[in-house]
Formats: sequence, C-alpha cells, structure tokens
Amino acid sequence: MAVDQATVRRIAHLARIAVTDDEVEHLEGELNAILQWVEQLRQVGTSDVEPMTSVVHVQREMRPDEVTDGGYPEKIVANAPLRDGHYFTVPKVVE
Repeated sequence: MAVDQATVRRIAHLARIAVTDDEVEHLEGELNAILQWVEQLRQVGTSDVEPMTSVVHVQREMRPDEVTDGGYPEKIVANAPLRDGHYFTVPKVVE
C-alpha cells in the first residue's frame, strides 16, 4: 500500500493539521517509509512467540484481591463538605 499526495492531504484534513504544499511531498515519503516498515514487520513469524508485558521476565508480587475500607476512614472523609459518619453526603440531583 502506497500513500499519494491526495491521501496525505486527506489525512492532514481529517487530523485538522495545516500542511503546506512543500510539506506534502516530504510527508508522502515519510508515510510510505513507515508503511514499508510495517510490511517488514508483517513478514516476521510470531506464531511461536508468547505475548510479553516486558522484555525482561519479572515476577510481580501479588496481593490478595479483597475489599477494605483503607484502614483510615476518618482521613478519607476529613475534607468532605458534608458527611454522615464515614460516608460522603451529596445533594439530591434526581427528582
């Protein structure tokens, strides 16, 4: 897939980017070079490669997934303009 000058102008219009006529030719070359790199990447076989989250294997320490109140409910509601005990009070917005 190749990008022509009309496509560059259309992309610039859709992205709301002001592009001069001098820039269109340069951008055409840049976009075509990017698309060539993408095509090269498509040719790389990745079917035997496991998905990674990092290039270095790191074992993350996991904590139990449990609901808590944070252990300091007074601090949480300390700056609330209105509260009822450990709960925020908000004005009614739906009738």
